Amino acid sequence: MTAMEVAALGGAFASFLRAFSGCFSNRRAFEHFVTYCRGLLGKIPRKSVEPIALAAGAGVRALQWFLSNGKWDHDRLRDMIQQRVATQHSPVPGTLPPGQFGSIGVIDETSDDKKGNKTPGVQRQYLGCLGKTDNGIVTVHLCLVDGRFKSIIDSDLFLPESWDQDRQRCKDAGIPNDLHHRPKTEIALEQVRRALGNGVRFSFLNFDEGYGKSPGFLFGLDKLGQTYIGEVPKSFHCFGVRPKYSSLQKPFQTKQVQNLCRYSPLFRDQPWNQVKLERQTLGTQLWRVKRAQIYLRSPKGTPTDRTYWLIVAWQPESNEYKYFISNAPPNTALITLMKMAFTRWHVEHSFRAAKGEIGFIDYEGRCYDGLIRHLTLCMLVMLFLAEQTADKASFSP
Repeated sequence: MTAMEVAALGGAFASFLRAFSGCFSNRRAFEHFVTYCRGLLGKIPRKSVEPIALAAGAGVRALQWFLSNGKWDHDRLRDMIQQRVATQHSPVPGTLPPGQFGSIGVIDETSDDKKGNKTPGVQRQYLGCLGKTDNGIVTVHLCLVDGRFKSIIDSDLFLPESWDQDRQRCKDAGIPNDLHHRPKTEIALEQVRRALGNGVRFSFLNFDEGYGKSPGFLFGLDKLGQTYIGEVPKSFHCFGVRPKYSSLQKPFQTKQVQNLCRYSPLFRDQPWNQVKLERQTLGTQLWRVKRAQIYLRSPKGTPTDRTYWLIVAWQPESNEYKYFISNAPPNTALITLMKMAFTRWHVEHSFRAAKGEIGFIDYEGRCYDGLIRHLTLCMLVMLFLAEQTADKASFSP
């Protein structure tokens, strides 16, 4: 945003920030908080401590201390963000008029390439921002969409195993003793659990195949009572029908979803349904879709007691196939499932732009608290912008 645009929002932004003053132990800390947030909102090339401080005429070291070592409660700030979203943008599923679905949750990742080896969590790993393996960090986010309202409501660092195995390195970076390597799916489950605990409600949760490939993640969402639809890889295994019995010589046999959708009578004998869908960068596309109720493989290797939706979507022009798993009720309309499934593409495009504007990946320090606090303050500024621009109408497929 330009300086003029920021100035025009000055009164509203100041009032918005005062609502979170209880997270800061003294007036000086709150003043630094305001300075940093105004910098994130403003138009400067790189939104890290030094450029923000210089643009505001503030002391660089003082602002750095506030971000990395100052005594203020960023966990409480995150919880307050979620509680505000829960109150204003997260209607309880089932309380809306027919055809409206309220808020949708999206699991998202951000990566950033880094030089050196001091940034918390940095190592050679796959970076989506580059589309290849390189030196950098990865953060996991939980996002919420309600109509035109789109905001990130939780952020965590993915800590690689190499860091967890070197606790002195963790200590030097300020990483807490109780923070260890966890799969990204566990981080995402904790974020969903935390949001639910703060009153946020999602009609659907959406995620890509990096999360959908984990049955443990899917079962974790089941335990939380969270409805979802997520993409799975073509090699994902499930049962088309419930086997009657097995033996030690012949255990229960699952099938890859690509083969099940191609050869099983569940799919082979039904016609394609045509669905028009909007994709942010590609416009309107015609997809052909089939679906059937299937069983997942439980941790014991047996079929699950309940059924799930398996959906195959085919785009004839590009010959692209996508596979989705959902725990939505059996009477859920196909068009609803597909629009929920493709919500992620709209959201990811919007968040890419927002992250760049707010400076989500611009943190340049070597301190874990500084990184998490930077992400939390970015979430807060994104929330303000979302509230300024949102159409309060709920998402309606």
